Amino acid sequence: MDQDTGDTPPPNAGKIAACWARVRARLRQDVGDVEYRNWLRQMSLAGVEGEAVVVNLPTRFLRDWVRDHYGDRLRTLCQAEMPGIRVVELRVQSTARVETPVMEREAEEVAPLAESLAPAPVEVPRNDWLVPLDPRFTFDSFVVGKPNEFAHACARRVAERPAQPGFNPLFLYGGVGLGKTHLMHSIAWSLREQDPNLSVAYMSAEKFMYRFIAALRSHNTMEFKTQLRSVHVLMVDDLQFLIGKDNTQEEFFHTFNALIDAGKQIIISADKAPNDLSGIEDRLRTRLSGGIVADLHATTYELRLSILQAKASVSGVEVPPRVQELLARKIASNVRDLEGALNRVVAHAKLFGRPVTLESVPEVLSDILRAHDKRLSIDDIQRKVAEHYNIRLTEMASARRSRAVARPRQVAMYLAKQLTSRSLPEIGRRFGNRDHTTVLHAVNKITELMAEDPSFAEDVTLLRKMLEM
Repeated sequence: MDQDTGDTPPPNAGKIAACWARVRARLRQDVGDVEYRNWLRQMSLAGVEGEAVVVNLPTRFLRDWVRDHYGDRLRTLCQAEMPGIRVVELRVQSTARVETPVMEREAEEVAPLAESLAPAPVEVPRNDWLVPLDPRFTFDSFVVGKPNEFAHACARRVAERPAQPGFNPLFLYGGVGLGKTHLMHSIAWSLREQDPNLSVAYMSAEKFMYRFIAALRSHNTMEFKTQLRSVHVLMVDDLQFLIGKDNTQEEFFHTFNALIDAGKQIIISADKAPNDLSGIEDRLRTRLSGGIVADLHATTYELRLSILQAKASVSGVEVPPRVQELLARKIASNVRDLEGALNRVVAHAKLFGRPVTLESVPEVLSDILRAHDKRLSIDDIQRKVAEHYNIRLTEMASARRSRAVARPRQVAMYLAKQLTSRSLPEIGRRFGNRDHTTVLHAVNKITELMAEDPSFAEDVTLLRKMLEM
């Protein structure tokens, strides 16, 4: 460094070697032996330049891969060992033959010591293919409704009796955020609880591909095949990622056949049914359809509300039913967005010590609600009000004057005046060619009732929030 910054200076060369050895040992412990051998073993320490640890890798591909997938963790470990370090700089080593740097040789000499100093890993049954399971995603926390009850029942059956004829493979499909991954994790948790020694390989299709590529690069495909085909249960998420990846599809097809022939369970998820996955080979598509195919439909209002009720009950914050109804009606894209919205509302309440109210939701969720924003029309208002009060849409323009119809009609007129730029005569024409004085009377009547009856006011406010969001 050109000048003293007051920061802790980096250690000397001998200490750097020991620090680097501990970094490698802990990184290997974090990612597992297979992943370490595939991607990180070829790292070599070039030295320390100022506040940067310089690490060499033999190819640009490896450098980019390590930077994108392990860069943050590598920097954190280096900073923990060498407080003066700010960055880890990854470089491509020259293709010319170079001597192993002195510090790298020293690091290799002290590596056994570093590994002995590293905390002992917790002894739990694991497989190098098993991604960390989310403790939230269990069968107990999965909310069942009409759109997902068949897929849930199939997942339960496979978890209870894997490799049962007729349920192998199990193919789950549906759009983003509808519960496929939740069910996959639930099956894995259930299998692990029943038999901790059961070998379960769970990965994304993307990870399958990258592992296969790494095996090809390192001329280690036999180990890849042996390890993967020795598992009892293979679970692959987001199979659509393999579309167009012909070589990887070929390997997956042979792995699939080997496991099925050996009586092992396979569970797959994708965004479409097997027959709709264009770009997947016909022979693989046929095998995918050979067991049970279960879809997860788009959520209904009732299911979304049930999910919110379940999540809100364990959030530690009181979320009023009206707020839950509002979120369930307005955020209908997928469960992930819905849960994200609820989490933000709950976090806001905890951080600022404020109760969750209908009035606070638009402020807290302004960006999410903008994504659902649309230009309101009188037709939209009539449809929403008719749905809310359980009357026919045609009643909005009918001549019926019974209170069960007249009051919702007045609410719709009131909201049309509040939420659109239409004039009173224009609004009247959309409600069965009524006079503008009728609309004005409706607006005044609803305003009066809202002032007198807090429950009615809350009902109208809920309708307005749902239309505004």
